[in-house]
Amino acid sequence: MTEPWNYYQTFVFLDIESTGLPRDQPCIAELCLFAVHQSSLQPSPQTKELQLPRIIDKLILCINPQKPFTVGAQIITGLSNQELEQNCKPEINRSLMETLKGFLDRQAHPICLVAHNGLRFDFPLLRKELLQIGTDLPSDTGCLDTLQALKDVLREPNLSYNLGNLYQYFYGEEPSRAHTAEGDVLTLLLVFLAKANVLKHWATYGAQKWGEIKPMDFHHSNRF
Repeated sequence: MTEPWNYYQTFVFLDIESTGLPRDQPCIAELCLFAVHQSSLQPSPQTKELQLPRIIDKLILCINPQKPFTVGAQIITGLSNQELEQNCKPEINRSLMETLKGFLDRQAHPICLVAHNGLRFDFPLLRKELLQIGTDLPSDTGCLDTLQALKDVLREPNLSYNLGNLYQYFYGEEPSRAHTAEGDVLTLLLVFLAKANVLKHWATYGAQKWGEIKPMDFHHSNRF
């Protein structure tokens, strides 16, 4: 029987690159997920010899958002509508959803999604996009926001809790490849590993359920 503090069997680290900020009514342009079984999430030594779990399932998808990037988002992400179109990337659709569901279905359940600032951005944006194509994830999927969790765990009032600062706090150097979905997921995973046991325990009692996530407002989306 699974111990209560070990409820989630797989943690799926998630990052989304989009066409802009929430006020811009953004659409997803890149999606990255790393799935790691809880048994492989052990605290990493806080040295420059960083060790990732050997067994990681990865899914990285570029998506034509069918909406212009803001200037700031295009500079930060390195993505553009023209390049996504030139590379024949389709918009988010049921085929992508089947790929995402297949990726999650092959993981040990129960599953907990993990994203930094996920409750304000990644989770509501992904749920918005899925609902727009008439589908959704299982409502009991866990949703852990490391911004919220690490504020509760560390309780460092003078610490800036953005992902890059947290990485520097734990490892004494800046992360590489920021603002690519894969680079940010890698940073997120390493930040999680620094407090892995505490965060796995926190997830059991502190993670929200997917069904509780309010989708980002999409009533003015250009897809309607």
